[in-house]
Amino acid sequence: MAQRISGTPGTLGETVDAQELAATAGETTAENPWPLSLLSSKMKSYIDRMSSVWIEGQVVELNHRGKASYLTLRDTDVEMSLPVQIWKNVLERTGAPLSEGSHVVANLKADFWTKTGRLTMRANDIRAVGLGELLARLERLKKQLGAEGLFDPSRKIRLPFLPNRIGLITGRDSDAQKDVVRNVHLRWPAAAFEIRNCAVQGPDAVPGVMKNLAELDADPQIDIIVIARGGGSMEDLLPFSNEALVRAVSEANTPVVSAIGHEADRPILDEVADMRASTPTDAAKRIVPDVAEEAMNLLRARAELDAAVNRIIDREQEMLTAVRSRPVLAEPQTMVTAHEEQLRLVRRRSLQATTTRIMQGQTEINHLRSQARSLSPLRTLERGYAVVQSDDGQAVRDSAEVKAGDGVHVRVAHGRFDAEVTAVQESTDGNRATE
Repeated sequence: MAQRISGTPGTLGETVDAQELAATAGETTAENPWPLSLLSSKMKSYIDRMSSVWIEGQVVELNHRGKASYLTLRDTDVEMSLPVQIWKNVLERTGAPLSEGSHVVANLKADFWTKTGRLTMRANDIRAVGLGELLARLERLKKQLGAEGLFDPSRKIRLPFLPNRIGLITGRDSDAQKDVVRNVHLRWPAAAFEIRNCAVQGPDAVPGVMKNLAELDADPQIDIIVIARGGGSMEDLLPFSNEALVRAVSEANTPVVSAIGHEADRPILDEVADMRASTPTDAAKRIVPDVAEEAMNLLRARAELDAAVNRIIDREQEMLTAVRSRPVLAEPQTMVTAHEEQLRLVRRRSLQATTTRIMQGQTEINHLRSQARSLSPLRTLERGYAVVQSDDGQAVRDSAEVKAGDGVHVRVAHGRFDAEVTAVQESTDGNRATE
């Protein structure tokens, strides 16, 4: 157990006798603290027991000072860096000289300097990541993302025919920016841009591009986003194969056009983008139509439309001429005249039939009238006969129905008169006759 030296001042400046120190940091108090040297020695002891670790990163700063060199390593995916010390003889073992932007793996061991309380990460070995290894990693990442469906054509968003505003992410005052803006304005002078400049290579490229991508994607006035960069080595284009950036592009709601490098350059961003342009100039040709070509297409379409309308009019005119040339239309009164004559004939026949039927009916009526008159009692009376009726209006048919002195009514052909029966006689044939 460590002990305080006798006669040293206590917490309140008082001189105390020898006292036992706390065994652990958690047992220290204001009355019984650790000496600074004890804390430093314990920290060094703990850190010295830590194992060395291999890490991967990118060199962003490199300074040589005598036998030691100092560099800063930055994570390739996130904004996080770490200062590292490396001895000259270790640095010389790498073979190829390191420079800012180099992609390396390093074996680090933490070292604590008790005198100054400074923690240093010391590199025991450092190696540049070779091109073959980078290619192998990119291929594995490409297969992984492909298996997840990020390259599926069904995920691609169709580019608008004429974007209202174009978002452009590129390096500041870069040739890629000039190519895109110049060629877009040559094709469509009224095109509007929202340009965001950031690093397009090195450790700041990925966070810068992702930040600008998120801002442009959230802007409702942006209809399309172009990520453009000129050519460069494979190491320069590595940020555009970064997994975090690739996933951010795949999740964007705004169509993204990748215009990275030259025709032969194929970063993974090209696979996930909604459209891949071989160069920044090619991107300009793909995102806006050519105003001269569209004007020519409009003239051609109007000419074709005029021709189509004229063909329809000519065809209908020919059909109308053919119809008008028919006899029925050349002399339309012919049809009326023919029907008029037929109607006149039908009317004449109908009148004749009606007249004949009326005459036949009249003849039949006269015949029936003659028959009726011949059977009429009046005709009998006209021949001299008379109808004798008793006082009660009954016709007298038998002389026995009356007796002398009865009054009777007699109807003759023209009028009637009353009479009195004076005598009643029987007929010689057994019937009685009245005088």
